[in-house]
Amino acid sequence: MSTDPGMTSGDPLAPRSDDPLAPPQAEPPRHESGLPGWEGYSSPPPPGAVGGTWQSTPAVPSAGRYTLASWWSRVGAALIDGLILFVGWIVIMAVFGAVFSIGFLAGDDAGTTSLIVGLFLSVIAIAIVTIFYAPVLMARTNGKTLGRMAMGIRVVRASGERVTFGYAMLREVAVKVLLFGIGGSLTFGLVNLADALWPLWDDENRALHDFVVNSRVVRD
Repeated sequence: MSTDPGMTSGDPLAPRSDDPLAPPQAEPPRHESGLPGWEGYSSPPPPGAVGGTWQSTPAVPSAGRYTLASWWSRVGAALIDGLILFVGWIVIMAVFGAVFSIGFLAGDDAGTTSLIVGLFLSVIAIAIVTIFYAPVLMARTNGKTLGRMAMGIRVVRASGERVTFGYAMLREVAVKVLLFGIGGSLTFGLVNLADALWPLWDDENRALHDFVVNSRVVRD
């Protein structure tokens, strides 16, 4: 990792070199690509980083500095989000079950049919909530879910762009749920285990899904 005293240890995005509030610093060591401002990391500098200066509008104030989130904070956020979703599933099933069980007032057969329909609709509602929970929140908060808010972390894009709904859908649903879900089912969960544990030894605390979408999880 870089020993530049002007950098926060574990900072995946260097501060802007044209920040008027930043203290004078010596010229930073260059990444293997030859571009300064992305030193100390194995991944190449993102598009738009020329001479250590971001050409696109940063997702956060230029004076901000990132510190990578710990593995435990990521696990804690995932557990909190999972608990929130679990409670939501129970509420949905209880509401649909209560509403459609009214059919029993018309008879056992009508009540049974009504309850089956209610359970089917509750499954659809649960799927919708599960799919859109993280992407909607991340798009509105630029990378945070309720669990990440509680743990004080967020997802950022290495390019410096804002976390959009489409990007969040790609990361949270297409990659984490579908790609790694299929991979996990084919490997008896080994892929999912590797994805969860990878930040423990990666120099930028990345999970495997972070490599796919070029994201980092940082302290907020």
